Amino acid sequence: MGAMAAMGALPAGAGTLPPLPTLGVPGVPELKPLTRYEAMRLGPGWSHSCHAMLYAPNPGMLFGRIPLRYAVLMQMRFDGLLGFPGGFVDRRYWSLEDGLNRVLGLGLGCVRLTEADYLCSHLTEGPHRVVAHFYARQLTLEELHTIEISAVHSRDHGLEVMGMVRVPLYTQKDRMGGLPNFLANSFVGTAKFQLLFALKILNMVPEEKLAEAVAATQKPKKLAIDQAAGA
Repeated sequence: MGAMAAMGALPAGAGTLPPLPTLGVPGVPELKPLTRYEAMRLGPGWSHSCHAMLYAPNPGMLFGRIPLRYAVLMQMRFDGLLGFPGGFVDRRYWSLEDGLNRVLGLGLGCVRLTEADYLCSHLTEGPHRVVAHFYARQLTLEELHTIEISAVHSRDHGLEVMGMVRVPLYTQKDRMGGLPNFLANSFVGTAKFQLLFALKILNMVPEEKLAEAVAATQKPKKLAIDQAAGA
């Protein structure tokens, strides 16, 4: 069940909600959280995007010594950016979940999410008024693998979706291999924030490890800037 489902669905007058969690990882700009109920009360000038993280506990060991922890699915998009399955939902015709499942059917073909999988909502940065809704569903490793196979035969494969990828949740001894190198890729919109937020909220990676991975991605940039300044 989504960690924020019950909180986000609280109706008006039912009491004061506890503070919504924030990411709190240095180097990653915070997005403003809001409850599902607050998001649904926004006016027609707002667009709604819905994306989903599918994941499964993974007992495997890389090279026989590095715990894989979880298998987390993301997509390589047509524009070369990494993102989660999903897209924009037209609230005039669809509920959040119906719209999300419609898009998932084009890219994955064999999974349906419900309100119980709802995790969080955030206001996005930029000139457009968009609320980014995020869902998370835990599966078995076998179910996740079935989705990976199904995705290859979906309508969007090779068009809007170039392929599925798994997120490495470990960091190798060089402090760059694994999650730090993955985070150094280019992500679409709020995808990087949502990935880090979900990993923290669902206790999939310790917060200090997330902070270390993000910090490691900043070092090459700082070194290049220092070298350019020295030249």
